[in-house]
Amino acid sequence: MIPEKQAAIEAIEAKRDVITDVADHIWEYAELSLQEEKSAALYCEVLEREGFQVEKGICGIETAFSATYGSGRPLIGILAEYDALSGLSQKAGSLIREELVPGGCGHGCGHNLLGAGAMAAAIGIRAYLKQSKMPGTVIFYGCPGEEGGAAKAFMARDGVWRKLDAALTWHPEDMNEVETGSSNSCIQVQYKFTGVASHAAGAPEKGRSALDAVELMNIGVQFLREHMSDRARIHYAITDAGGCSPNVVQPRASVLYMVRSNHVSEAVELQARVDRIAEGAALMTDTTFERKFIDGLADTVTNHTLENVLYENFAALGVPSYTEEEHAYADALAKTYPGSDALSGVAANNDPVLAEEVRQMREQNGHAMNAFLAPLYQGDAFKAGSTDVGDVSWLTPTAQIHVAAWPNGCPGHSWQNVSCDGTEIGHKAAVHAGKVLAAAAIDLYRNPELLKEARKEYEIRTKEGYTCPIPADAVPVIPD
Repeated sequence: MIPEKQAAIEAIEAKRDVITDVADHIWEYAELSLQEEKSAALYCEVLEREGFQVEKGICGIETAFSATYGSGRPLIGILAEYDALSGLSQKAGSLIREELVPGGCGHGCGHNLLGAGAMAAAIGIRAYLKQSKMPGTVIFYGCPGEEGGAAKAFMARDGVWRKLDAALTWHPEDMNEVETGSSNSCIQVQYKFTGVASHAAGAPEKGRSALDAVELMNIGVQFLREHMSDRARIHYAITDAGGCSPNVVQPRASVLYMVRSNHVSEAVELQARVDRIAEGAALMTDTTFERKFIDGLADTVTNHTLENVLYENFAALGVPSYTEEEHAYADALAKTYPGSDALSGVAANNDPVLAEEVRQMREQNGHAMNAFLAPLYQGDAFKAGSTDVGDVSWLTPTAQIHVAAWPNGCPGHSWQNVSCDGTEIGHKAAVHAGKVLAAAAIDLYRNPELLKEARKEYEIRTKEGYTCPIPADAVPVIPD
């Protein structure tokens, strides 16, 4: 390993206690999307102490911020998330479902680790820039609301990502790997219908049912399903049925819609058709409605050049190792959910030859924690889920890794994830992710040709142009 990388790794290791303390505090705060006030404040405080110039409330989002170190180009962004999920409060290190706070929130997606690991990377890159005295800038982006807020997409609308030469990030998972492939774009809109209340038996002719409007809208969308792309999906939830009295014409009702497609431009077009169905439902029922835009995000644009750089550094640094006690805990936790024997990861799920290789690695490993690096896969891959990292990838070359923070097959958004996130297993994932990202970034600073190659690939993949799913007048909001 070159001395500059070694110095960055040592800088991260020297700050291990700071990094894990932040991870634990964010885990404890467990703040929901766009409400991460304590979490954002903690990051800003620590990063200022570490020598970064912090700008708070960027893009008009109170819990979004940036932390910058260095000057000149290359300019590399490190993406962080720190929002939690509702109803997932859980005691750390427990093997049974035990709420820490009754009805409280928890980090079922590991964002307490994600943000801390991204901070570790920024600290390592700062050490490199300071020691090398080479031109270059690192910006740590505090991105709130990934779970239903899509702050990165709002930041994309405002052009934040265009100035970057590259963006790197990671996500906790059950596998050590370099992520590749695309994902679904997603748009969420809430429709709140207003009618006129009336006695359903005595004066039904005077009533105008908002609930009828919601039901007619749902029926209209059901018929739409036959006439949309098989790549698209539409989901909905009735968030307010107007009340519990059947003998009242319901004067209010609301429904939340989620439109998905693996091409953001198609999702935007499909969303417009859903809007027209809402208009038709209001017309048929003589009601009115308010359209409340919640969020929107794009599909992900892959970048093989950056993925190769990440993989080379991941292979050089290896993967986290575990104590006997940690292995025993993970093995026991894996018994609490189905699917712990399934093959995980992008390679195993997209290539039969690599799947066999992963299977053999798992057998040799002998434990539920996947303490090995999965082979690099760069063929066609697609995940049905959505992430606002996609919007970043449409505006600058972007790549990400996964680091094992949970046992094999651990279900997403689960209490098991929350339990593991608050243990040393989670700490190791965050610190190691920071080292891999920092080492990869140093290669990009030292070799501008890599960034040119990544940019050339990016321009080919995004030649159709970015369709932003965020309206010009929209602001980040939480569904009612």
